[in-house]
Amino acid sequence: MRWLSGFLLIVIVAIGLSLFASNNEGYVLIVRPPYRFELSFNLLIILVFLSFMLLHLLLRTLNYARRLPASVKAYKEAQRQRDGRAALVEALHALTDGRYQLAEKSAAKALELGEDAGLSALIAARAAHKMKRKPQRDFYLAEAERLAPQARIGRLLSQAELLLDDRQYSQTLQVLHHMEKLEPKYPPAMRLELKAQLHLGNWEQVLNLLQHLEKQDALELWQIKQYRQQAQQQLLKRYSNDAKKLQAFWKSMAPEHQLSPAIARAAAEAFSASGDEHQACRILEMSLTRNWDSALAAKLGDYASDNPIKQLQQAEYWLTEHEGDANLLLALGKMCMRQQLWGKAESYLEASISVKADAENHLTLANMLESRGEQSSAARHYRLSAQLAQNAPD
Repeated sequence: MRWLSGFLLIVIVAIGLSLFASNNEGYVLIVRPPYRFELSFNLLIILVFLSFMLLHLLLRTLNYARRLPASVKAYKEAQRQRDGRAALVEALHALTDGRYQLAEKSAAKALELGEDAGLSALIAARAAHKMKRKPQRDFYLAEAERLAPQARIGRLLSQAELLLDDRQYSQTLQVLHHMEKLEPKYPPAMRLELKAQLHLGNWEQVLNLLQHLEKQDALELWQIKQYRQQAQQQLLKRYSNDAKKLQAFWKSMAPEHQLSPAIARAAAEAFSASGDEHQACRILEMSLTRNWDSALAAKLGDYASDNPIKQLQQAEYWLTEHEGDANLLLALGKMCMRQQLWGKAESYLEASISVKADAENHLTLANMLESRGEQSSAARHYRLSAQLAQNAPD
């Protein structure tokens, strides 16, 4: 509508001027001795208009020529930005699609064009890493540091992730140590550090990291539980040759962790190795009282209790609740053997074999029969134990 209004205005002005000119018979006399110039008024108006237009055109041309270098520079800059942005987008798509060679090429082009130098360099570094080109990867990481020093967190996080993927765990921790100074307790960095510490077997640091990650809800609960249990089991095993450290670490654990069947088993083995079988028995009994676990019940007969009669009574009470539990029957057989209750021991072991025959209960019964001088029966159970052990899966 604006162009139509302008066109109508021009038509109206043209018509008005033509009507004015057709009815105008005036003239203009210009005297400059010895010259005289006589012009019609209409011609003078035309000459003035043409002069104005010519002067306007000349001034615009001069202004365009003056601004031409800046305009050309702005055009080239806009073109560079368009090309750089297109190259960066292409690099991102190629990296997502797994076309790493194209991703590196496009990211390098975007980096050369100055399009988000930090992001372009990191994309190129990731693509080079995927192609196992470590020198190029390190070059792009250095370029990211040089060209985008303000984006240190993203660069350090990417560098740590690539080093971790390359199994350079010590170097990963060094990079994350620098990042800790910039962004303390940063969840993505702590998750990477957790993986590195797990691989290095630094279980104390693993537990510390899990505590912070749990507070920030930065890791799935099942993962926290799994990693914590793994760290606690390894530390129990590590401290098994130092009774004081073992006791101190056990007391530092939360009760709900102590009662876990996996932790209780590891703790029992650790305390037994340190020479405290009574504590091992107490740990197993506390865990089984809270959370029944058949595999854990089998370990009851492996350790000597400070009150064997009470231990046997407790196990027989559990048998009333878990009748036919082969592992519990095996444990009861071992307890009776320890108290030299040979008849009950043989009865419990034969009951365990009748429920589920495996190498251990046959071997236990064979040992008992051999100690009593029943060589032929013992030999038969030894053979059965060996056959079951040979056929058992790894």
